[in-house]
Amino acid sequence: MTDHGMSQRRACAASGIARSTLRYICKASDDSGVIQFMQTYMATNPRHGFGLLYASARHQNQPWGKTVLWRVYCQLNLNLPRRGKKRLPARIRQPLEAGHQPNHGWSCDFMSDALWSGRRFRTFNVIDEFNREALRIEIDTSLPAARVIRVLNELVEVRGTPLSIRLDNGPEFIAHALADWAKSKGIALNHIQPGKPTQNAYVERFNRTYRTEVLDCYVFDSLQEVRDMTADWLHRYNHHRPHEALGSVPPVEYRMTKFPNLYF
Repeated sequence: MTDHGMSQRRACAASGIARSTLRYICKASDDSGVIQFMQTYMATNPRHGFGLLYASARHQNQPWGKTVLWRVYCQLNLNLPRRGKKRLPARIRQPLEAGHQPNHGWSCDFMSDALWSGRRFRTFNVIDEFNREALRIEIDTSLPAARVIRVLNELVEVRGTPLSIRLDNGPEFIAHALADWAKSKGIALNHIQPGKPTQNAYVERFNRTYRTEVLDCYVFDSLQEVRDMTADWLHRYNHHRPHEALGSVPPVEYRMTKFPNLYF
């Protein structure tokens, strides 16, 4: 307009700029009142979301609209993360009855503890429900579903295929890989109802004994030390420690009494 002596209308038409844009004057908004209101409200109600905050602002006749409140709410990073609830299929309660012979049913569960250095580790425990014999205690810092399948595969090769395995709803136990493996072996996976550990009472009672007599009884410096101590205790538990539910007879002796021609 200055260099060519053009009117504002002709200059805007030539440059393709709307006249309203040329005349627009930015008004700096002062959000200090909104920020103070939000910080005060969220300090008192830290778990309230935007809906409750907006309703409270309307109830208190605050002058800001929903758009302004939402803009400042996002700028302050007050958005609460949404956590989707993991849905589990319906679990039917299975009767807690010991099998009438070995390999009728196994029970599995996880435990966790820590070394003296603070490093966490987990144990994967498997027992035979027939005589409460401890079949395996796998120990490592991580025990994903693939590791669980490998352990169960090794047990199947040594002891044969069980009819069913009782377990809870942990992420390793509800993995598709474990379900596919069990289907290929013809093994039924009996998941207990969520929040009902008593439905897996056989292995839960074994866990208590293992924790009392090993994990809480010694201080471990390495995973190998945990494995060695556990292997020694496992032999004594199966072959020498009397079990009250079996008539004060060790699990292996009870199995050999009932099935003398069965060897593993």
